[in-house]
Amino acid sequence: MIDLEKRIVAIETRNEKVEQDKAWEISLTRRTSIAILTYFVVVLYLIAINNDKPFINSAVPVVGFLLSTIALSWIKNIWQKK
Repeated sequence: MIDLEKRIVAIETRNEKVEQDKAWEISLTRRTSIAILTYFVVVLYLIAINNDKPFINSAVPVVGFLLSTIALSWIKNIWQKK
């Protein structure tokens, strides 16, 4: 009986971790963090290659990322229905 209780506790612990990972994957904090980090990395790159407008041009990949996160959730919903 004790072995069964240990297994149940282990499963519940694993499930909590999985739920936290799922919540992180769809969180606004994660998306915002990726967008900000992407923006600054691209700004640094564009400055390094002497781009004329690094701060404006760096917004392009960030907007692309944000749009893809919106579109992917929409596509995922369609996929799950089929």
